[in-house]
Amino acid sequence: MKWQFSKIPNIEESNFNKVLERFYSLGVAGLTRENIQNSLDGRLPNSEEPVVVTIQLGMMKRAHIPGVEEIVTRINSLEGRNSYTKETIAHMKASMLDEEVRYISFEDAHTKGLTGAKYGQSNNPEHTWGIYAYNKGVHFEEKDEAFEASRGGSHGVGKIASNAASDLHLMFFANCDANGEQHLGGTIQLIEHYYHDAYYRSTGYFAKLEQTTFMPYENTYGHVFEKNTRGLKIVIPFLRESFYDEMEVIRAVCDSFFIAILQRKLIVHVNDLTIDATSIEHIVKQEQYYEQRVPMMKKVFTPLYVNTFMTKEPRTITIPHRDTALTFQLYFQYDEQIAKGRVGIVRTIGMKIEDFAAKNNATKPYNAVLIGGTEEDTYLKSLENESHTKISSEGLKDPQLKREANKFIRLLTKEIVQVIEEEIRRRNPVDGQMNTADVLYTTEIDFKENLAKSFGKVKIQNGLNVVTSHNGEADDTAPGKEKRKPREKKARPTNASPTGVRRTSKAKHDGDGKAEEQEPLDQYQINAYRVERLLLSNEEYIRINLQGNEEVGNKKWCNIKLNVIDGMGKECVGEFDLLQNYAHAEDASTEKPCEITRDVIKGVPIERGIVSLRLSLLPTYNRTLKFVYYVEV
Repeated sequence: MKWQFSKIPNIEESNFNKVLERFYSLGVAGLTRENIQNSLDGRLPNSEEPVVVTIQLGMMKRAHIPGVEEIVTRINSLEGRNSYTKETIAHMKASMLDEEVRYISFEDAHTKGLTGAKYGQSNNPEHTWGIYAYNKGVHFEEKDEAFEASRGGSHGVGKIASNAASDLHLMFFANCDANGEQHLGGTIQLIEHYYHDAYYRSTGYFAKLEQTTFMPYENTYGHVFEKNTRGLKIVIPFLRESFYDEMEVIRAVCDSFFIAILQRKLIVHVNDLTIDATSIEHIVKQEQYYEQRVPMMKKVFTPLYVNTFMTKEPRTITIPHRDTALTFQLYFQYDEQIAKGRVGIVRTIGMKIEDFAAKNNATKPYNAVLIGGTEEDTYLKSLENESHTKISSEGLKDPQLKREANKFIRLLTKEIVQVIEEEIRRRNPVDGQMNTADVLYTTEIDFKENLAKSFGKVKIQNGLNVVTSHNGEADDTAPGKEKRKPREKKARPTNASPTGVRRTSKAKHDGDGKAEEQEPLDQYQINAYRVERLLLSNEEYIRINLQGNEEVGNKKWCNIKLNVIDGMGKECVGEFDLLQNYAHAEDASTEKPCEITRDVIKGVPIERGIVSLRLSLLPTYNRTLKFVYYVEV
């Protein structure tokens, strides 16, 4: 038999390994990330050569897959005991009959490969073949602490990412060690099952069984499985159709490893395309791979990261931690075209962990890359989730470590926010100084008066109880007082609307504040959640969603009016002169010009309930202003 499954006394677990589902949800991007990270972890120490990973996607004959007929009979013996396992088994049975199947392979060079293959399941910590091939949840640790700290893997579950990418949960690994010895192993993840009058575990190994020890096969299989240079090659047959995507693989390489590639630590070949330090900038600037309009980069930020890292000088930020401090290099750029501000947190191996969003600053116009050293790597590694895509305290069980992690993330956010705010102040200097003494005095008096009105007067009843009156009036419940009849309250009409569009008045003006003889327009205040606003270097885009309101949304055109909101949240009516702030206005979709007057923009088209306005800014425009918006129809 080519495949070995361990016997068990009975079936106790009827589900597939749950880690399979987690890695399957990450798609081919997660698969690519996991396997390249493994290759970087296996790099030759003290070598100046970059790790080279060759990724091939293609088709292969099912008959060329080692031990495939045994796999077919095993899968036919599986019995699902719930709807999920039944569905999965049915999918496996349908997929395993094709004569030609999809595959993907990851072959690395300038790496160590696995050691001790000829000893098989030796349980020797120096033999990495035994750890990789036959131990689940185990991560080999290097003796060199600095080298170990820089490695990406730590959870010991990433190996199963390759199984998750196969319709049959099947993968192979071909190894060539320092002595040129070549071996082939493999694993398959099924469920516990009954087969030929015995019960078996869910995991099967492509191995020989010598007494009670698993031993690998010498690699004589050739073709896709051949590996004759030092290193490791992963082969995944029966590749899921959704994973068979060369473009997505290329994006995944650039997204996760752009720093390793730019630092010449990594070269990746994807079929006929080479991604290296000389080509990656060109690749990320191609529309077939990435969105090129900076304001539209709201989920994927790789072109911005590459530009930031290549064009900006790093600044040092220090985070206090325990009795020491962690020091990072921050590459930072501020660009008002950027819609979403993110920090690419990168390990020294050159792998990006997370698109970090600083709390309350996710929409600030900046982009940054953060890289630490060996000590910083060690700590970041302890905060990573198992798929190496996020730092958090969630995986920590010790309360003290969890508190330290939350504090670190909080202080990291504070440092990044400080850099953002410094750049905003530098770009938007205050014009002169303002004496705020009168403002503060008036505000304090108003506050005291409003507070007094809210709480009313306090009276002492019989020297014992405190009775609070409402709105400054006597309390009706005090003894000796005749209880007054409550006033009848008249129902007040309301213009509140669940659609976020509220009618306010008839708007009667000619644009210069002069009366007109024509029929006045209806004016509607627009709720802030219906307004999207984007400021660029010399333009402003305003998008107003009027859908869902019959009185406004079905109109063909409208006028737009806006009033400034001051620092106290008060609306300043008529104080914002449009002519002194905007040079030109036009519909963003049709480029049809709209007339600008002192207090209103006229003739703005409404297309399917949406207003899209592009405004050209004058140098006098103050970017820090906030507005309330009105539509006139």
